[in-house]
Amino acid sequence: MIDPKIDRALGAALEAFSKYSGNDSSEITGQFKSVFDLENNFLSKVDALDKLFDNHPKFDVLREVFFDLLMINFFSADVKKLEEDYLDSPEWEDIEEQTLERGTELLNLLLYLNECEDEDIEPELEDYLKEFLLVDEDEFQDEYRIYEPVIAHQILMESPVDEIANVAGKLSQDSELKELFYPLMCFFQNPQPTTDEKNQIAAKAVNKDFDMAVFSILESFV
Repeated sequence: MIDPKIDRALGAALEAFSKYSGNDSSEITGQFKSVFDLENNFLSKVDALDKLFDNHPKFDVLREVFFDLLMINFFSADVKKLEEDYLDSPEWEDIEEQTLERGTELLNLLLYLNECEDEDIEPELEDYLKEFLLVDEDEFQDEYRIYEPVIAHQILMESPVDEIANVAGKLSQDSELKELFYPLMCFFQNPQPTTDEKNQIAAKAVNKDFDMAVFSILESFV
């Protein structure tokens, strides 16, 4: 079962990736959506997703963000068919353990955007950092460490996109937000850009095909 929002996000991401990488996704978009629509358990769907990426290596850069989408789809669609306390079950704990190294921080951001929709509030960077990730709280210092580049550069919300690109290009290679920094910051600065504004974001992008695929996912969640 695939959530309509995830359906849109998949299509938008693949369309953007195709546009900026030159790799035609028209033949595999339906295959990706079919994986998300499987009735199998979560780990079987992960295996199917990995096999699809293995067969189409030109799209491999999207593997982990699509894992995030698969997880969000599980929370929003698949879990409805399971027992009410499934997410507290030993089976789910085992799945979490097995997938501990998978995915990216995009998962947290998408969970936040779903919460914004539920509470009818506009997504804002400060709200995401302080109210959702709780980076100011002592017990959430892992989140503070991961998001330190974002926390330190919140002034970029008032800056042109080329300044965001400049900072993104200088981030340490071992930063967990290295790849996501540019689309994340551009999104919070302008969650619903005009066509011209989106073209400007693309023009300054660090890794154009990946950045615009991620930005398109975020855009489809608001």
